[in-house]
Amino acid sequence: MSINKHQDAITLIYSTLESNKFSTLKESRKQFIANVLLLFLSINGRINFLQLSRFSKNCEQFYRINFENKFNFQDFNLKLILEQSIKECIVAFDPSFISKSGKTTFGLNMYWSGCAKKAKWGLEICGFAAIDVLRNTAFHLHAIQTPPIEGTTLLVYYCQIVKEHYLYFKALSKYMVADAYFSKKEVVDTMLSLGLHFISRLRSDSNLKYKYTGKQNGKKGANKKYDGKFNLKSLKMNHFTIVISEDKVKVYSAIVYSVAFKRDIKIAVAVFYKDGKEINRKIYFSTHLDLGADKIFRYYCSRFQIEFLYRDAKQHCGLNNCQARSENKLNFHFNAALTAVNLAKVEWLNTKNDDNSQFSMSDYKTMYNNDLLLKTFIQRFGINPNTNKNKNIIAELRNWGKIAA
Repeated sequence: MSINKHQDAITLIYSTLESNKFSTLKESRKQFIANVLLLFLSINGRINFLQLSRFSKNCEQFYRINFENKFNFQDFNLKLILEQSIKECIVAFDPSFISKSGKTTFGLNMYWSGCAKKAKWGLEICGFAAIDVLRNTAFHLHAIQTPPIEGTTLLVYYCQIVKEHYLYFKALSKYMVADAYFSKKEVVDTMLSLGLHFISRLRSDSNLKYKYTGKQNGKKGANKKYDGKFNLKSLKMNHFTIVISEDKVKVYSAIVYSVAFKRDIKIAVAVFYKDGKEINRKIYFSTHLDLGADKIFRYYCSRFQIEFLYRDAKQHCGLNNCQARSENKLNFHFNAALTAVNLAKVEWLNTKNDDNSQFSMSDYKTMYNNDLLLKTFIQRFGINPNTNKNKNIIAELRNWGKIAA
């Protein structure tokens, strides 16, 4: 006898795999994908080929062989995201450092680590996520490992990735958000050429010019276009409109000309306060001139939710633990780890009763680990899980050890 374990997760996985995108996928492959994702949700500690074999009936080599076969996680996650009825969505892009030792692993190089604040030896993934602005949470869409770069720059490579996958992004939103590193002309031009608008943050010393809106003098020659240079420390308030006025932050809106981008942009200047005193100023911008500055500020702040995706996947789903060295196996592992976080988050959204409740990957990891152990005990001891008494006990034990059971 066995218990119907992970019912929500299994239903979610198989309903997604039943779409037309996966019509040619064999049933055995679908079962493998479902089992792997459930194991990523269930296993505590490191998650690698050896651990997967320990917690299942398949050997280590079985997982090595099947990880080599490609799976379209991007289509899987896109369908998963579209079913969540996101009312206000943006797409966030952010590379993430993956620690890895060795010499022959695909893509090994020196990459920037935000945690260490320096370049370190390891791997890097370029991650894309859909941000639900209203619910302030992120859903993983796709992760692509950065390959060895020769004869070009990382920035050019990042732009090429966006060009190859932009149809997926446009299916979710027309706004792409990235951090200040990507505030470059190459990135802005790439986004606009694909029909996307770009939102990011500018340096405090960015070369911007105010637009001249007064009357022309009527003299010969070109009309006056600009009304002086932008200075973050000394704003010309006649060019700005205040859109947010709170105790901790005030946001001002204006359309200016960017010398670096060679185009007009909409900026949102945020002035931050603490105990009534100004502590900092930041410049956010959008290539969409009609987008409100309050949304520019809010969208950029929401971008940080992609960092929580990486954090949860690294702490709870083994994003850093892959034993493989080949490109295909690494790609499968990275996307499986991040997709497992998606499944837990969707289940949380579908079952939560309180709008103020916060998602905890630790709680879901505990619950799925309990499920895995319960299934083993029930099968080994021949327990009937379908009696009323056992159902109540199983429901209690599933939540055993959770922070908020």
